[in-house]
Amino acid sequence: MTLPQQLPLPLPVRAALGREDYFVSGSNALAVALLDGWQSWPAGKLILVGPAGAGKTHLAHVWAADCGATILPAAALPQVDIPDLAEGPVCIEDVPQIAGDRPAEEALFHLHNLALAQHQPLLLTAQTAPKHWQLSLPDLCSRMEGTQTATLPEPDDALLAAVLAKLLADRHCVPAPDVIPYLLRHMRRSFGMAQKVAAALDAGALGRPKGMTRTLAREILLAVDPRA
Repeated sequence: MTLPQQLPLPLPVRAALGREDYFVSGSNALAVALLDGWQSWPAGKLILVGPAGAGKTHLAHVWAADCGATILPAAALPQVDIPDLAEGPVCIEDVPQIAGDRPAEEALFHLHNLALAQHQPLLLTAQTAPKHWQLSLPDLCSRMEGTQTATLPEPDDALLAAVLAKLLADRHCVPAPDVIPYLLRHMRRSFGMAQKVAAALDAGALGRPKGMTRTLAREILLAVDPRA
């Protein structure tokens, strides 16, 4: 009797965001230490800067779990009760997305002032430093540019290996033992590329009897990163 062929079904991606899931290496240790020392932030505020995929949201969740903070995207600020929000620790993500949005910028300015007045810590995240945000409200711009920043640079080898392993684990993928070492030798070192490679590996491994092999990794790199 011939058994019907089982169709591969992609499983949902569920990012693990606990402290135990965040790998600390030489490249991100300073930023992690600054977040861990949130009680000592100048004026009680900090901006976490890093490229897409650097782990800003992950670190924000670790920090929020430590101090009981609320996490919100900046674009949602006009729809929330700012005085109520400012009564506890707050993380506002992707601040540059509200550049030119007057109601959102005014809401952030109000939140900033209330949080500082009530001695509540305020964490903000962005891909670039405040001087590049192009905020239209001068008072908000000056306060953001006067805020201490913690920067997550592109990963070193140890961190990139951990990021690849985590991205694949989030996708329920189990690569062959030589896949990640091969990728480290040949791929460009960036968080964005790691995300692209992990997604392509996940898709490419579906329906392959041998699963996620070095041969597949080579094919994927040639497709998503021809310069590798």
